[in-house]
Parts: sequence; structure tokens; C-alpha cells
Amino acid sequence: MAHRWRDYQTASGRRPIKEFLAGLDDEDLASVVAAMKEVRQRGLEAARHLDGEIYEVRADGRGVIYRILFAPEGKHKQVFLSLEAIKKKTQKTPSNAISLAKRRLRDWRARGNGPPHL
Repeated sequence: MAHRWRDYQTASGRRPIKEFLAGLDDEDLASVVAAMKEVRQRGLEAARHLDGEIYEVRADGRGVIYRILFAPEGKHKQVFLSLEAIKKKTQKTPSNAISLAKRRLRDWRARGNGPPHL
């Protein structure tokens, strides 16, 4: 099954993950994109489960570690919805980042986003 990425969009139209990625230099961006591509191709086995429906993509930049928190969406879980992006400074993913990802997922669903269930 082919997976694809979508990014969370706020009610006002902001796209925080896209904004975060746009702020990276070319080398770090390439590392994050490559990690996301691997998860798209291999599915959840290439990601790390965090809590509930939240998973993370891990990417190593130059001297920094990036995490993209996401949730599988759609009837067949074929869409990976990126919810939060962070530069990671500690071993453990911060609980506030996981909480924010969960809030954004609830908001996304409450506004009727996501792929239609066929």
C-alpha cells in the first residue's frame, strides 16, 4: 500500500511543520526528507511509536537531531499526517511535543479534515 504525507494546517491556514522545514538549511532538510521518505516507503515499521496514535520520524542533522511527530490517518492508515516538528536536545521526546501533536490531531479531525472514508 502506498503511503503519502500531509501536513497539519491550523484553522487560520498556518502550516507549522512546513514552516519548520522551510527554516532548515539544505543539508538538514535533505536528512529530514530522506527519513520521511523511508517511512512513506516502509510504513510504520520505519517509525517509532510514542503514545496512542502518535509516531515519530527520526532524522540526524548536522550536530542536531530532528523529530517529526505524526499520526496515520485515513480508512487504511495510508496518510501520514505530520503534526509537530522539533529539534531534539534530550534522549526522550518532550511530553509537551507529544501533547501538542495530540491536540493538533484532535483539532484536524474536529474540523473534518483528513481523507474521506470510502
